[in-house]
Amino acid sequence: MKRVVILGSGMVGEAIAIDLCRQYRVTAVDIKSENLERLRESYPVETIVEDLSNSKTIKKITADFDLVIGALPGFMGFESLKSVIENGKNVVDISFFNEDPFELDSIAKRKGVTAIVDCGVAPGMSNMILGYHNQHMRVERFECLVGGLPFKRTWPYEYKAPFSPIDVLEEYTRPARIVENSQIVTRPALSDPEYVDLEPVGTLEAFNTDGLRTLLKTMNIPYMKEKTLRYPGHITIMKILRETGFFSKDHINIAGKEIRPIDLTTRLLFPLWKLEKDEQEFTVMRITISGKKDSEEIFYEYNMFDRFDDKNKISSMARTTGFTCTAVVNLLLNGNFKKEGISPPEYIGADPVCFNYVIGYLKERNINYILQT
Repeated sequence: MKRVVILGSGMVGEAIAIDLCRQYRVTAVDIKSENLERLRESYPVETIVEDLSNSKTIKKITADFDLVIGALPGFMGFESLKSVIENGKNVVDISFFNEDPFELDSIAKRKGVTAIVDCGVAPGMSNMILGYHNQHMRVERFECLVGGLPFKRTWPYEYKAPFSPIDVLEEYTRPARIVENSQIVTRPALSDPEYVDLEPVGTLEAFNTDGLRTLLKTMNIPYMKEKTLRYPGHITIMKILRETGFFSKDHINIAGKEIRPIDLTTRLLFPLWKLEKDEQEFTVMRITISGKKDSEEIFYEYNMFDRFDDKNKISSMARTTGFTCTAVVNLLLNGNFKKEGISPPEYIGADPVCFNYVIGYLKERNINYILQT
């Protein structure tokens, strides 16, 4: 039986372990013992409590495994991925890190490693869908709208973080790169707000986020953008916090002590953003792709709506992110995808066999991307 190790056991890492332990020998690693408790007690998953901020530790832990999954927060993602690649291990990573993954391409090729990055819902599944259609038409426009939200809207934020809260804050501060007239244009996070009506949710507000990532290098498409979805009013609140300086990483002096405002903000915000036990939440996404094939105008729209899994007690964001990852893990372990180096999800989507496998894998888990033309 092949062995898989998961670095990080938050909500998504746990869902990944639960899905994979049916057919592989799975080990989950996290610095917090409480994050491993449910896996340890209810599933055939081995667990290790360990600090993964050290490269030597990562290399030691991953040495005897057939494949590594990176499910750490974004600020740890790049260095942990580098350590795994240097260790000569194939890896699937879901970290939302700021660095360019292609900086590790030469190392991965030298080590003979296949490294799939950004393998979640968006970026991730959105990239695969675009990669698939880009092989069959001349794409002129691509737009991805995506968000994860609680059903219960609680004042003042009407929001809960269904994945790493520190990575959520990046969506409010990291400049958003979009493509207009075949040129990369940088816009502030939270910019270009608009109301969007999505079934079965209703009206949400969308704003620019830096979700195109590898698509900026791998795709030659004149217009591309990704926007995040929240309940109306959320943008204004986040702008007030950001412009006041609450998201700043620069130290300030308060009563003789140096602190970073973002550290105070996270300490105050995160308890309010934590999902309650078994809280109902959902993930919604709409992808639109338009262009031409043989001079004919073509338009595709994909819609996905997923909700908390009551039976298995897995959040929707963990399902839609984690099971995209586990589908690709199966492709690698079964030898269906073998491209060495850094491979973003659009490379997988470009292979119709791989793309249809992932779509089918998710459908089996009741995650459906409904295509309209």
